[in-house]
Formats: sequence, structure tokens, C-alpha cells
Amino acid sequence: MNKTASLSSARRQKKDDFYTQLPDIESELRHYKRHFRDKVVYCNCDDPRVSNFFEYFSKNFEHLGLKKLITTCYRNQQRDLFSRHDCEQAIYLEYFGDQDGNKVPDAHEIEVKHLKGDGDFRNAECIELLKEADIVVTNPPFSLFRPYVAQLMEYEKMFLIIGNMNAVTYKEIFPLIKADRLWFGPSISSGDREFGVPDHYPLTAASYRIDSNGKKYVRVKGVRWFTNLEHNKRHEDLILYREYSPEEYPKYDNYDAIEVSRTKDIPKNWGGAMGVPITFLDKYNPEQFEILGADYDVKQGLLSEILNPEWTGKTDRGYINGKRMYSRILIKHKRGG
Repeated sequence: MNKTASLSSARRQKKDDFYTQLPDIESELRHYKRHFRDKVVYCNCDDPRVSNFFEYFSKNFEHLGLKKLITTCYRNQQRDLFSRHDCEQAIYLEYFGDQDGNKVPDAHEIEVKHLKGDGDFRNAECIELLKEADIVVTNPPFSLFRPYVAQLMEYEKMFLIIGNMNAVTYKEIFPLIKADRLWFGPSISSGDREFGVPDHYPLTAASYRIDSNGKKYVRVKGVRWFTNLEHNKRHEDLILYREYSPEEYPKYDNYDAIEVSRTKDIPKNWGGAMGVPITFLDKYNPEQFEILGADYDVKQGLLSEILNPEWTGKTDRGYINGKRMYSRILIKHKRGG
């Protein structure tokens, strides 16, 4: 197939059961080792029988110095929607580390317990487990990203989760980024990623492969890690080399800001507001730049100071010579242009 899946199309199809691959987990988690010592990790959207998150944390339990690992997953009564493994009752696993010295998470060391409910992360049982946790690491349902993040914020949890990068445009998510309460992880900044899917997943709308064991995989575009765990990459300066000129950086008709179509082209000597693509967040250093808002903030009257008072057209996005531009984040230099 020549198309690549998107998380938004998965949402429309209500096919949220994507299994993150172990190499992607390993590539991201290597940036956070210092955060995990003596911590309880909760993977609350993971079928523990197939979850690579459970595999990673159980096998690296001692290396990370974890206190406890908990894994739960949603058990939908409609078997064709979620788990690859049919069971009559939702379960959760607890792992306290290696007990027999072989440094392998053996079956007798993993406590398997039953849930009374369906294992939905919003279920009261799962919320009690969430309260116990220090850090949540998982791939939440794409269609429930907003309420999922809202719950993490409500219970003031540290987290590392996968989502669609377009989630930064959600009115519930962008203010968290602006307030420096959420940011991108460092290991994925471009390209697409391969995810495992259940045996019954339709392979008609995405590029896919089936391995020698018959397991199905699809490639998904627009993926990012979202976190509030500090990592060194987010404090690295973006090296700028371009000089401002009015010919190369036109002003918007309706904003007192210039258009910068590529992050790498941000001019180093412009002191005012700039409209940049959302991929700017891959390089965002909060010590180097200030996020003023998004174009939809202007529409809602939240950035009236940059709105051209003589503009009589729409304010849904920036316009240049009457042409509606792509969605932009509005930023400016913190250290002067």
C-alpha cells in the first residue's frame, strides 16, 4: 500500500489499539533514567500480555531502580474492537522486581489480579491505581487523548505518552504547552512510526506489513512523545543563521507578525512576533523563545495586541496578500532579535 496511516483516521474508525514497538520505547526512555529511581510506574492503557511498555519496564526494573510496575488495559465487551487476547474479565499486573536472582521477570514473580470493571482508565479502580503511581507511561487511545491528559493533570502526575502531534492545536492541550506544563519528547521529530495492531485490524487504509509469525503492523504518521519529564534536549538552543529581510519574511495582513514557514529559517535578528509551524515544538527551548499563543487565540480575542485594527476579514488564521495561511504558533525571541 502507498498510504501511511494517521492517528486522526484511526480515531474516525474507532481503531485505537496501536501497540508501540520496543525500539521506539527504548529510544525515548534512555533520556529519562534519572526520573525513575524508587518510582511506581503505571502503564494504564496496555494489554500486559502484549505490551512492550510492560516488557521494557519489567526487564529494566533493576536498571532503572523502580519501586513497582503496574499495568492495566481496557477490556471492551465487543471483542472485535480491542484486545488481541480474549478473556472474560479485565486484569492488571503488579511487578515488584526480580526475586530469584535470574534478572528475568518470571511468571511467578508477576501478580495477576482481576478488576471488577472493564479497565477503562477513567474507571474508579484504575483511578485508585493512578493515585498510587508516580509516573505514567503508555500509548493512550487516540480518540481519548484530551480527557486522558486532563486526568493526568487533575491528579498531578508525571507522564510520558504517545499521541498525534496535531494534538498541540487542541484548546485543551496548547495552553499546557504555552504554560510549560507539557512538551515533546526528543526521540521522534519527523517521519512515521510502525505500530503493531490486533489480528482483526483492517489493513485497507494504511501501509502495512505482516511478519513471519503472522503479526500485523501499520505505519503511522504525525507521532510524537508528550511529556512533563525534563530532558536535556529541550534546553538546547536552536542555532539560527538567517537574517531578517521584508522580502523573505512578509508580514501577515491581519497580524503584527511575520510568516516563517520553516523552523530552521527563524531570523536571528527579528524582535517581534513570528508565525511558525507546529513542528517548531520539536526544537522549542523555553529559555530561547516565548510562545505568545496560536492563531486560534487571535480568533478568540486573546492576542488582541497583535491584531491589525484595520483588518476587516476573518481572523481564523494569518493571511498574506489575502491568502489564508497554514495554522501557526506565534512566538518571539526571549533574548532579543
